[in-house]
Amino acid sequence: MRVAVAGAGAFGRNHLRVYRELENAGAGVVLAAVIEPDSARASASASQYGAPVFASVEELLASGAKIDAASVAVPTVRHHAVASALLEAGIDVLVEKPIAASLAQADDLIACAERGSRILQPGHLERFNPAVLAIEQRLRRPMFFEAHRLSVFTPRALDVDVVLDLMIHDLDIVLVFTGSPVREVRAVGLPILSPRVDIANVRIEFESGCVANFTASRVSTERVRKLRFFEPRQYVSIDYARRDVLVIRVDERVTPEVAAALAAGTLDAATLARLAAQGAAGPAPGLSFVKPEIAQGEPLRLEIESFLGSVRTRRTPHVTAGQGRAALELALEIQSTMAAHAERAGLGDFFQAGR
Repeated sequence: MRVAVAGAGAFGRNHLRVYRELENAGAGVVLAAVIEPDSARASASASQYGAPVFASVEELLASGAKIDAASVAVPTVRHHAVASALLEAGIDVLVEKPIAASLAQADDLIACAERGSRILQPGHLERFNPAVLAIEQRLRRPMFFEAHRLSVFTPRALDVDVVLDLMIHDLDIVLVFTGSPVREVRAVGLPILSPRVDIANVRIEFESGCVANFTASRVSTERVRKLRFFEPRQYVSIDYARRDVLVIRVDERVTPEVAAALAAGTLDAATLARLAAQGAAGPAPGLSFVKPEIAQGEPLRLEIESFLGSVRTRRTPHVTAGQGRAALELALEIQSTMAAHAERAGLGDFFQAGR
């Protein structure tokens, strides 16, 4: 299978690396082309990977090169233009998140893929995190989520705000885990170091009664990637960075102190040690701890392998274009809600200062 990568920036370089690793491992894939208009990045890609480099999709297609599938890792504002040109040329596409910059563009990409019977997979990387894959089949009835995604500021991905840059990963996962329509969105966000919102807090209530709180920041002093959620008699903590899951099951013996710590998310090793020193039997009365077995792997490689599997077998991708559209729709609603809050709160000067 001959593959191309459109975009050789921060994300694209990782796609290039993984495709070459798969090629060297004899996985039946060849990195056949790179699409990159920036001359410096194009030269670096040609030197490192030895693949032909083209300035545009049109230039690639005019060359007559045979391409079966492609990753699109260009800035979000160019997702639609690049992905649609590839799809119309009969090439299956993995497009980085978000699937497009607008719902109209997302709908057009989906229609284009359907017309040509092409695979269109949005790149929601965390869906392939081994910790998420391990817990996905164990879901009961999630009723409360807390998501924290914090990053140190970098100049990449500043064409979008923190919702489309970072939070959208968690929005996608919670939408899939809840399987329920959104009832209400409340959100606040502020620009700090860029002209766009850099830190945001969102509360979403679903028709099922489930509530989810999201915090995303790209101006933090630390890197945090965590999701925890509560189900009847069960608490699940996912650490995306460590690719680790802890499941705490609760029975009628649980004490008020432990229940309060569990609900507050403060049931850490120090709390358990203190409870043990007070004579509690086991880790804490009424609790049992389970760490599901996790098949480790790099999420991006798992994502690309899954994409290539869909290309070969024509099966529906693990992350569908419809799911990518749903995550984008929710992200855009959050942006609208943040803008309305900023207007109500009289934060115009604050936003102007960010510019």
